[in-house]
Amino acid sequence: MLTGPVTESAGGTTPNSAAGSETTPSPPSVLVIDDDAAMQHMLRGYLEQHTVHVLSALRRDDANRQLATSKPDIIILDLRLGSDDGLDLLRDIRARSDVPVIITTGHRRDEIDRVVGLELGADDYITKPFGPRELLARIRAVLRRQELGRAAWQRTVEVGRFRFGGWELDRRTRRLIDPSRAPVTLTKGEYALLIAFLDAPQRPLSREHLLQATRVHEDVFDRSIDVQILRLRRKLETDPGAPRIIQTERGVGYVFALPVEHL
Repeated sequence: MLTGPVTESAGGTTPNSAAGSETTPSPPSVLVIDDDAAMQHMLRGYLEQHTVHVLSALRRDDANRQLATSKPDIIILDLRLGSDDGLDLLRDIRARSDVPVIITTGHRRDEIDRVVGLELGADDYITKPFGPRELLARIRAVLRRQELGRAAWQRTVEVGRFRFGGWELDRRTRRLIDPSRAPVTLTKGEYALLIAFLDAPQRPLSREHLLQATRVHEDVFDRSIDVQILRLRRKLETDPGAPRIIQTERGVGYVFALPVEHL
């Protein structure tokens, strides 16, 4: 059963009524990728009632066409797409975009798919059956986190370089160079996490500290930091399964094991 209307916008912001305000934020858009037509109809009706513009795709081909012609603010992706593989589609999305993605699964036993989805870059997940109100709340939370991260990224203009174990990071250009002098691409989240470690090398850092240092919104699960750690290890470590740079400190969190030189 649907509950009463929620008045705040999906992005968690309302138009600025102060004198001199000239623009009103446009409503967010969401691409719902789900092969259940009834689910599509229900979500469209509820989300549009709450000022969220909805795009729909029933299959992978539909989703690719939508993504080729539009830029949704967030994607809701069902991992069970009939003959299509939602995880493969998630890989494709992440290869070309950092648009937030919330994955949905139909059964509790799909835990492995949820974990793989998070490791592939999903921002959140929700298990069917779910209420549209809960989905709307998760959409708002993910968009808030993205906006906070974007604002922090734009505010931070840092200079100087770090050197560690043959690696080099230029804070001015946000350019990471590996020991062979090849550039390594970092997402915004990976960059923020690496900076948090380089600012406090060889010191155990808690998950709470890393959440705060990377400016992730407080309502994100602690395990999101673990996923970011895994992604960063895959780029820094020779063997991510036996990490030598970012090590787990049991009962505390993580420690950046290498000495860091400030240039």
